[in-house]
Amino acid sequence: MSYQVIARKWRPQAFDEVTGQEHITQTLRNAIEFDRLHHAYLFAGARGVGKTTTARLLAKALNCHKTDKPNINPCKTTDPDPCPSCTEIAESRSIDVLE
Repeated sequence: MSYQVIARKWRPQAFDEVTGQEHITQTLRNAIEFDRLHHAYLFAGARGVGKTTTARLLAKALNCHKTDKPNINPCKTTDPDPCPSCTEIAESRSIDVLE
């Protein structure tokens, strides 16, 4: 196994694991659950508050292949059988997700 930066190794893999941004993650989960998604989301703020992590979780929730529609509980990389889309997004090699 190759070396990973600690921030990437322990990056949250689910909305429940994001700390300090509960109001944001709950808003996004509600949008996914009730099919009230917007065409764009803008993540802004100081460095280190979880913008990229939250954006990746949203991308995983929208692109997860576990179900036919967006899923508020996307695959984690530690799951026994994560879908290819979630794995690619977590490893920053998905062609559908640009940062």
